[in-house]
Amino acid sequence: MPTKEEAEEWKKQLVDNAEQQILNLTDSEKFKSYLDTVAKFHRYSQRNIDLIYSQNPSASQVAGFKKWQNDFKRSVNKGEKGIRIAAPIIKKLTPDDQKRLDTTEEKAIVGYRYIPVFDISQTSGEPVLSAKDFVKENLADHQNVTSLYNAFKDYLNQQTDLKVSEVPLATLNGAKGYFQPSTNEIVIGGDEPDNALKLKTLYHEYAHSQLHGLKSAFKDRPRAYQETQAEAVAYVAMQNIGVDTSNYSLGYVATWAKDKAVIHSALSEIQQVSNKVIELSDGLTKQLGLQEAPKEPEHDLKKLSAQDLNKSYQGLQQQVQQATNPQQKSELQNKLNDVHHEISNRTQKQLKAFSEQHPAIKQPEHNAAKTLKR
Repeated sequence: MPTKEEAEEWKKQLVDNAEQQILNLTDSEKFKSYLDTVAKFHRYSQRNIDLIYSQNPSASQVAGFKKWQNDFKRSVNKGEKGIRIAAPIIKKLTPDDQKRLDTTEEKAIVGYRYIPVFDISQTSGEPVLSAKDFVKENLADHQNVTSLYNAFKDYLNQQTDLKVSEVPLATLNGAKGYFQPSTNEIVIGGDEPDNALKLKTLYHEYAHSQLHGLKSAFKDRPRAYQETQAEAVAYVAMQNIGVDTSNYSLGYVATWAKDKAVIHSALSEIQQVSNKVIELSDGLTKQLGLQEAPKEPEHDLKKLSAQDLNKSYQGLQQQVQQATNPQQKSELQNKLNDVHHEISNRTQKQLKAFSEQHPAIKQPEHNAAKTLKR
């Protein structure tokens, strides 16, 4: 059992290692890798994002040992080392505590402990499907990307104080769009043929509006700093919906690493706006039906291999269990029944073929009936 001093030293080393990894974000590829972690774990605190990135940059979905077993029917592989993240220690406050802390809250966070979680790659068991899997597949359709772009543009025009308009690309002097702080207006090249690029540009300019507008505390950042931040938010947003981000240029961020406070501040700002964009995009993709599994024609089931059919069955079972909308649950159950029917038909055909090939072991029906009457 480690002493209190040893435990504190271990915690300090864990945090120091995470901080050193953040200070090493001195080129575009390392920066991209960090932003990949932000996209995957946007609901986590920046501290935990940094901890996950420093211990396993390729982690994609983490949970505790029991949660993998109970919620996902998966087991942590033998010998796997956990990823440590910070979990709050919550204490019930006494009247004296409330007076000392000048609060009426009944509970408060009094510290943090470091608990182990495991990435999905460290586990085995039933497949885990995410809504992002469906979004990624649905957004391969050109029309769906257009729908998401239009929905996001309409939301900004109708629900915020921003104004989004489109002009011909020829009037933008080589740019794809811009944000005008003095009028709080975003302008996009409307005749851009690549709709994924239009969506990315809208995310980029929206990030500028949130980080570098007239009322922003960060409006005086150097131009290169602002562009890298805005492009980072756009990168995270596109990663979140599964659109290819391999050709992104995120600038050179080595200057940030010269000042520990500056790089932490820059990353915190990126994370805050990225979280906002991700929440908006998730809401819009749900409204547009892009988080639903693509509907397959019934005859396609006959083309699936036995292994793929089994995977489809397991995946649909999980979706039925997780669905909360009655209509969606009914639709998923119907699809599950179709897959079950196909599996049953194949099994019957295989049994029939087997009995025809081995007539000697087939029991006559009348014998079976006599046996039942005994």
